[in-house]
Amino acid sequence: MKKVALVFLVAVFVPSLVLAWLAIRSLRDQQLVLERQQSLLYQGVTDSFAKDINDYLAQQQREFNTQVESLVAGTDAGAAAASFDERLRKTWPLAEVGFCVTLSGNLLCPSPTNSPVARVFCVDNSAFLGNRESAEVYLNEGTKGGNPKFAGKAIQPTEPNQVPLNPAEQSNTLSLANNLGKIQSRKVNPAQQASPTVGFDNKQAQEQNYSKVVSAEAEFRQLIGEATDGMLARFLQNKLKLMFWHRLEKDPQLVFGAQLNLTQIRNMLQAIMNASGKPPPYEISAGGAPGSTTVQDALPANRPELGDTTSILSEEISVIILDDNAKPVARSNPHMVFQADWKRPFVATEIGEALPHWEVAAYLRNPDKLKETARTIQLTLGLLILVLVVAIGVGGWLIANELNRQLTLARQKTDFVSNVSHELKTPLTSIRMFSELLAEGRVNDPAKQRSYLHIITAETARLTRLINNVLDFSRLERGEKKYNFRDCDLVSVARDTAETYRPHLENNGFKFDCSIPEHPLPVRGDTDALAQIIVNLLSNAEKYSNGPKEIELLVSRQDGPLPYAEVKVLDRGPGVPRGSEEKIFEKFYRAHDSLSSGIQGSGLGLTLARQIARAHGGDVVYESREGGGSCFALRLPLIPQTT
Repeated sequence: MKKVALVFLVAVFVPSLVLAWLAIRSLRDQQLVLERQQSLLYQGVTDSFAKDINDYLAQQQREFNTQVESLVAGTDAGAAAASFDERLRKTWPLAEVGFCVTLSGNLLCPSPTNSPVARVFCVDNSAFLGNRESAEVYLNEGTKGGNPKFAGKAIQPTEPNQVPLNPAEQSNTLSLANNLGKIQSRKVNPAQQASPTVGFDNKQAQEQNYSKVVSAEAEFRQLIGEATDGMLARFLQNKLKLMFWHRLEKDPQLVFGAQLNLTQIRNMLQAIMNASGKPPPYEISAGGAPGSTTVQDALPANRPELGDTTSILSEEISVIILDDNAKPVARSNPHMVFQADWKRPFVATEIGEALPHWEVAAYLRNPDKLKETARTIQLTLGLLILVLVVAIGVGGWLIANELNRQLTLARQKTDFVSNVSHELKTPLTSIRMFSELLAEGRVNDPAKQRSYLHIITAETARLTRLINNVLDFSRLERGEKKYNFRDCDLVSVARDTAETYRPHLENNGFKFDCSIPEHPLPVRGDTDALAQIIVNLLSNAEKYSNGPKEIELLVSRQDGPLPYAEVKVLDRGPGVPRGSEEKIFEKFYRAHDSLSSGIQGSGLGLTLARQIARAHGGDVVYESREGGGSCFALRLPLIPQTT
C-alpha cells in the first residue's frame, strides 16, 4: 500500500500541484494579457480613423486637381495664374492661399498686396518655392513620379503606426530614417508601447516611441521632380502648413498649389469623427457647416470595422485627434466632457506625412475598469484552479481509499482460502481417522464405538455447515438466494435449533443455558434460514470461547413503537476488539486471524447471518457483555396480532 501511495503521489498529485502553481503564476500576468487584447482592439479603431483621414486628404487632393483644371480650362494658363488665388478661394473653401510658381522659380501668384494672408505666405514661402533655399518638409508617400532621390523618404508602414514585431525590422527602419532626415520623438507616449513586449530590452522600448514620419530637406523643384501632383507639409514658426500642388499636362512648367486652411481641416476632422457612427455613404461638410460643399466618398464606401465600434466608442473609450503639440483637435464624442493626460493615451496611431506628428489616440473612459475586470478574471480562474486542485485531491483520496479496500479484500480472500482449506482439512481428517479405526475393527468397546460414531457425525455436521455457508454466501452475492417466507414461531425455531446443537456443545465441555419463553413469538420468514442464523451464532460463540466454556441462549420480546423478537447468544470469549464492531460483519473479515490464533473459521458466518436477517427485515448486532465476552442478537419484526 505504501508503494501504491508513493506512485500516486509522484505520478498524479505532485504534477497536479506543479500545474496549479504554474497556473497561479500565470494569473499575475492576467492584467497584462487583458490590456494586450484590449490594445489590439483599440489599435484597430485608431488605425481605421487614421486611414480615413488619409483617404479624406487624398480625396481633397483629387478635388484640388479638379478645381485647378476647371479654373484654367479654356484660357491661357499664364493668364489664369495671375488671378488663381482669388478665384480658387471663391470656389474651394478649403484653400487659405492659392499660388502658382514656375519651375524656374518665378512666383506668379499670389501678390503680396492681395491680402495680409498672401503677404505672410510670400514672406514664408517665396524663397522655398523659388528654389533659392532648401526647406525641411514632409512628402506624402502617394506622390507618383517624384524625384528618385527622395523616393521612399516617407517611411510609413502599410498599417498606420504599426510597430514592427521584428526587432531587426525596427532597427533597420530607424537606421534608414537616420540617413534621410531628423528623427523626432512622438509627442505622446502610448501606455501599451511604453510596456515593451517580452524579450525587448529598454533601448528597443525607447525606440518604439520614435516617430515613423521623417522629414526631408531640399528645394521645391527637387522635391516635386517629374510628378504631376502631390501634397507636402512643413512647419513655420512651429505651426503646421499643409500644401497641395498640381501641374498641368498642357503647360508642365507651371505648378499650381494651395495652402490649406487648417481651421477648415480641423472642422473636417471633427466631421469624420462625428460620422464614425453613421451608416455609409458618408456626407461630410467641407466647411464643417450645413450648406457648404459636401464631399461624397471621402471615406470608404463600406467600413464595418468602425460601424461595429460605435458602442465601444461610446462606452469604453474616447478617440481624440491630437495635433503636433498633443492638443485635442477633434473628439469622437464632442458633447461629452472628458479630460485626460493627452500625452498618455492607451493606444495611438500617427496619421502620416499629410499631417506630420498628428495622432489619433484612444483613451480609456474608466481606466480602473480594466483592472477590475482583470481582478475578476483572476478571482474566477483562481477559484477554478482551487476547485480543480481540491477535486484532484478528493478524487485521489477516493482512488487510494478504493485501492486500499480492494487490496484488503484481496488479502481477505487469500486468508479465506487458507481458512476454508484449514477448516475442511480438520473435520475430514477426524472423519477419516475414526472411520478407518471402525472399519478395520480395531475398536471393540461399544462405548468407544458410539463415541467415535458421534465424533464422525459431529464433524460431518460441521463440514456440512461450512459448505452450506460458502454456498449460501455465493448465492447471496449473485442474488440467487431464495427464501420460503411463511408465518412461523421464532420460539419453536430457537428451541429446536438449541436442542439439536446441545449435544455437540456438551460433548465439547460447554455449559449451555437456554432461556426460552413459553408463549410464541410469531414472525414471517424461512425457518431453515432463521435456524442457520442461530447455528452460526452458536458456532461463533463456541469457536471464540477460549475462557470459561459458557454459552447462553436468550429469546425475548421487546416492546416499543415497533415490537420485535430478539434471540441473544452470549459467551465468555475474548470479545471483539474496539473499532471492529462493524467490521466483523464484512465478508472475509476476522478480528482474530485463525492461522495465528488457532481459531477456526472462514469469516463468512456473521456476514451470512446479517444478510439473511436483513432479508427478513431484521438485523444481527453485536453488544459487549458485562464481565467479558460477546453478545450477538438476532432481531426480527413481529407479525402484528389481529384482534
